[in-house]
Amino acid sequence: MKVAGITTLGSGFTGLPAIQANAVAIVSDPTDRIAGSSSAQWAIRELEKSLQARGVVVRRLANLSQAAGSDICLVVAGAQSALAQPILGAANLKIPAVAEALGLVSGKAAGRSVSLACGHDERGLVYALLELADRVQYEPQPVSALAIPKSIVERPANTVRSLTRLFVSEVEDKPWYNDREMWPHYLTMLAAQRYNRFNLSLGIGYDFLRNVTDAYFLFAYPFLLSVPGYNVRVPELSDAERDKNLAMLKFISEQTVARGMKFQLGLWMHGYEWLDSPTPNYTIAGLTPENHGAYCRDAVRALLQACPAISGVTFRVHGESGVNEGSYQFWKTVFEGVATCGRKVEIDMHSKGMDQTMIDSAVDTGLPITISPKYWAEHMGMPYHQADIRALEVPDPKKKTSTLMNLSEGSRSFMRYGYGDLLRENRPYDVVHRIWPGTQRLLLWGDPVTGAAHARAFSFSGSAGVELMEPLSFKGRRGTGIAGGRCGYSDATLEPRWDWEKYQYSLRVFGRLLYNPDAEPDTWQRYLRKQFGPGAGDVEQALANATRILPIVLTTHGTSAGNNTYWPEMYTNQPIVDPTINGNLTHLYDTPAPKVFGNVSPLDPQLFLAINAYVKELLKGDRSGKYTPVETAQWLEDYAAEADRHLKQAELKAAGRKSPEFRRMAIDVTMQIGLGRFFAGKFRAGVLYGIFEQTGDVDALKQALQQYRQARAVWADLANRARGVYKPDITVGERAFLRGHWLDRLPAMDQDIAAMATKLDQHKNSTASQDSRARLAVQEALGRPRQRVISCTHTPPLSYQVGQPIDVELSFEKMPAAARLYYRHVNQAERYESVDMQVVGQRYRATIPAAYTNSPYPLQYYFEFRENPTSTLLYPGFNKALTSQPYFMVRQSVITSRE
Repeated sequence: MKVAGITTLGSGFTGLPAIQANAVAIVSDPTDRIAGSSSAQWAIRELEKSLQARGVVVRRLANLSQAAGSDICLVVAGAQSALAQPILGAANLKIPAVAEALGLVSGKAAGRSVSLACGHDERGLVYALLELADRVQYEPQPVSALAIPKSIVERPANTVRSLTRLFVSEVEDKPWYNDREMWPHYLTMLAAQRYNRFNLSLGIGYDFLRNVTDAYFLFAYPFLLSVPGYNVRVPELSDAERDKNLAMLKFISEQTVARGMKFQLGLWMHGYEWLDSPTPNYTIAGLTPENHGAYCRDAVRALLQACPAISGVTFRVHGESGVNEGSYQFWKTVFEGVATCGRKVEIDMHSKGMDQTMIDSAVDTGLPITISPKYWAEHMGMPYHQADIRALEVPDPKKKTSTLMNLSEGSRSFMRYGYGDLLRENRPYDVVHRIWPGTQRLLLWGDPVTGAAHARAFSFSGSAGVELMEPLSFKGRRGTGIAGGRCGYSDATLEPRWDWEKYQYSLRVFGRLLYNPDAEPDTWQRYLRKQFGPGAGDVEQALANATRILPIVLTTHGTSAGNNTYWPEMYTNQPIVDPTINGNLTHLYDTPAPKVFGNVSPLDPQLFLAINAYVKELLKGDRSGKYTPVETAQWLEDYAAEADRHLKQAELKAAGRKSPEFRRMAIDVTMQIGLGRFFAGKFRAGVLYGIFEQTGDVDALKQALQQYRQARAVWADLANRARGVYKPDITVGERAFLRGHWLDRLPAMDQDIAAMATKLDQHKNSTASQDSRARLAVQEALGRPRQRVISCTHTPPLSYQVGQPIDVELSFEKMPAAARLYYRHVNQAERYESVDMQVVGQRYRATIPAAYTNSPYPLQYYFEFRENPTSTLLYPGFNKALTSQPYFMVRQSVITSRE
C-alpha cells in the first residue's frame, strides 16, 4: 500500500494566541461511535492530561454551543460525523476511507474558528489526538500547539507496524514484566508513535534445548496456567507465581488494547525436554510424546480464553521450536486450539523452513494467516530487500540434515534469511517482515532518511508491513542475565528509569515513518528541540549519519547471517591472515572456508563483491559492475566524518550537554563513528592483503599492515571511550563473541596484526613487484573511488500480463559499449537470468520471454552496462544517499490478493 498523504492550507485559521485563552474546550458528540469508543476516549484523556500538565484549563463539552466565547475549541469526531463533515467540506478535504486514516484540520463551525481532530476509524482518531498531545508536550506554547495552520490528512503506508519485546532472562526481564507502573507509559509511547501491534514474545531464550540454564517462560504454557485434564506443571514454580504471571499477561494485553493497538503473543518454543542440561532453574513435568500435541492444543485454547485481549499468536514452527520439521499433525493440532477458542485470532508463523503443507495447514483453519520472514537475515541491512541470497543459503542436495531441521537446512534452506518464495501473487496470507536484533542491539540509533526508505520497502510486493525486535532484544539470553540496568551502563548516571526510555527517539523516528514515510520533520524534530535546544539539528544529523554505518557493514560483509554468531556492534575480529587465529572461528558456520576476512560473502552477493573476488576483478581489469569493498569503505568514512562534524557542533551548541540524554547520545554516536572508521580501514587492509596474496606485491602488504594498524588504533580508542561507560561484561549470550566489552576484542586483532607483520618480515628482502596491475590496484585500494554517474532513461512497465513477453529498453545520450539485462522472479529460491541487450538507435532493448512471465510471482530486474572493461555500472543502482531500491519490480496486471 502506498502513502497517499494530503497536505493543504487550512481555511480561516492562522494561529491561536495562547496567553489570551481562558480554556481549551474539547468538543465530542456522545452519539459519535468513533469519538465515543473506549480507545478514542482514552486518547482524549491523554490530550487533556498533556494540556493540564502545561497549566492549561480543559473543559469537556458535548457540543459547541456550550463553549465560552474565549474558549479555544477542538472538535473530536469520526470523519463521517455530523460535526466533522461541514468542517472538512469547507476545507475541501476528504479523509480516505481506509483503516487508520486521520485528519487534523482548521476551519469554522457554529460561526467560530475551531480545530478538528478526526479519523476514519477509532485508531485514526487516536493517532490524531495523540499527535496533538505530542505537540502540546514538546512545543513552547502548549495552546498554540493546537493550531493547525496547515491541515493534515494521512493514511498508513504499512498495514502492520509492530514492535516485539522478548522475555529471555529471568534476571533481566522479570522486573519489567511485572512492572505495572511501567507498562502504561511504555504502551502509550508506542501508540503515540503509531505502532499498531505489540508482540510480547516468550520462549525465545534458546534456539535449541541444550545446555539450558534459564528456562523461565521457555515452554510458556505451564508458567501461565494449569490446564484441566493434564498434570503438566513446573515443579520449581509456585502456583501463586504462575497465577501472577497470567494476571500480568491479562493486564499487559488489556492495556495494549485500551490504547487502540493489537496485542500479539509470541510462543516460540514448544519443546519441553531440556537436553544435556544438568543445572536448569526450571523444568517441565507431566508431558510425554503421547499427550504433547493435545496438551498444547488445549493449553493455547485455555490461554486465549483466559486473555481475551490477545488478537494474534506468533508461532515458530520450524525445528528450533523443539518440534521436528515436518511434524504437520502436531501443528494442525495446535492450530485447532487457536481455531476453537471462541473468537477469530490471527496465526502468525515465523517463516524459516516454511513449506506449502504447513501453509495449507494454517490456511485450512479459516483464521487470518500471516507469515513473517526475516528482513536482512537476523540483522539490519541497507533500506531495501536484498537482490539475492548468499550461495550458502541455496539448497544443497548433498548436505546431510537432522530430523529436527530437515527442511530449513535442506530443501527449504532459502527460507532461512529472507522472504524466500512467499511473495507470490494472490496469496491467501499476509507477509510481515521481521527485523532481528543482530546488527545493533545496544547503541542509540535514529535516521529519518533511511527510516523512510525502510518503511517503503516493507510494502514490497504487497507485503503487509514489519515487526521490529526492540533495542536490547536478547539482552541476558541463554542464562547470562546480570542484575541491574538492562542498558548495560557501568556509569549509573546514564541509566534511564525504564530501559526503553533511552530509545524514545529511535522508536519515534521508526514508528512515525512506518506510518507515513513522508511525515513532516517536525514529527521528530520537536522532540530534539526540547531536549537539546539550539543543538537539535546537529544531534539529528550526528545520529542519522552514525545510524547508517552498521547496516552498510552488514549488507556488504555478511560474516554470518545469524545474530547468535555475528555482532558487528561489538565485533569479534575475523583474521585477515591466518584462519586459526581466534580459535578457528568455528562458530562462523556460514562463512566460506578458509574463514578469513577476505572470503566473507556480502549478504547481497548479487550487487556487492567479496574482498577476494573484488581483488581478482581488479587485477584482471575486467569489472562486473558490482559495488566494491573500497566503495563501501569510502561510504563508511564519509558517514563517520559527517557524524563527527555534527557531533562536535552539537557539543558546542546543545542545551543540557551534561544531561544523561545528551551524554548517552554522544557516547553512542562516538562509538559508531569509531566502528565506521574501523571497518573502513579493515576493508582497505583486506583488499591490500588480497592484492599481496594474488600478486606477491610487497608494497601492498606494507600498506595492508599500515591500514590494519590504523584500524586497530581506532578500535582501541572507541573501546577506551566505552571503558567506565558500559559494563565490562555485556551479555546477549553465553559464548565469548556474545558477551564482554570492546576492550576484549583487541587481543585477537593484535594476533592477526602480528601474523601480518611476520609475513612482511618474511618478504622484506623480496624484490618489489614491477607488475603495473598491482601498483594500480594498490592506488585504488587506498584512494577515493570515482563516483558512479549513470546517465540513462528507463520507464518500467506499470504491470505485465502473465504469459506475455515484457519488452524493456534503455535510452542514452552517450551509448555504452554493451548492456545486459538481469531478471528474476521475486522468489529467492531462484537465480537470475540474464540476456545481452540489442542496440536500436540510441537505445538498448531486451525481452523477458513469455514463458518466464508465466509464473505466480512478480518480476524484478536491473541493468548492467559497460563503458569499457574497467568501467561497468549497474542501473538503477543506489542513489547518492544509498536509500533507493537498486532494481525495478513489476507486478502482474490483475491482482486479487488480500492486500
